[in-house]
Amino acid sequence: MSEQPIKLAVIIGSVRGGRFGPVVAKWFARQAEEHDAVEVDVIDLLDFPLPLHMPAYGQQPDEQTLEVRNALSARLSAADAFVVVTPEYNHTVPAGLKNTIDWFMQEWMAKPIGLVSYGGMGGGLRAAEHLRQVFAEVHAVTVRDMISFHNAWGDFGGPGQPASPEGADAAAKKLIDQIVWWAHALRDAREKRPYTA
Repeated sequence: MSEQPIKLAVIIGSVRGGRFGPVVAKWFARQAEEHDAVEVDVIDLLDFPLPLHMPAYGQQPDEQTLEVRNALSARLSAADAFVVVTPEYNHTVPAGLKNTIDWFMQEWMAKPIGLVSYGGMGGGLRAAEHLRQVFAEVHAVTVRDMISFHNAWGDFGGPGQPASPEGADAAAKKLIDQIVWWAHALRDAREKRPYTA
């Protein structure tokens, strides 16, 4: 088994003004950084504005879009695993997150993905379940366990800490352990036999 640390990209999936995602993502990143087998890279999709209109097959995007796509592709490609932090908009995934997923394919393939959702009463669970379907289509593997913050705006107090840190921290550790296991297994498999769709 490979002993190199798992490179975990934590993706902030909302680009909406006034978003709460960075609070949740920073909390999760701190949890992951405490794991001795993980290196964390926080990716804020707000920093990578990809247009909704994609070029036709065989055509290149304009120079500015190409620069953004290539920069994000490099970060995604370097990751062994992902944790996607998502809210729920109209019972589904934020448009900016879905658009970002659609811009890439190889970057996601045969890599594990953990889901952390937040929202009102539903806690973002419908968005998370939709993401399982989307990521399966790009040949990624979502891990079983996830974290969901219901009425998240009231669930975090102080400097970005959950109001009930014991339960949240334990759930984060369990999710990270699962991601690390899958990341090692899939990375070793990709090294022995490259994955092709």
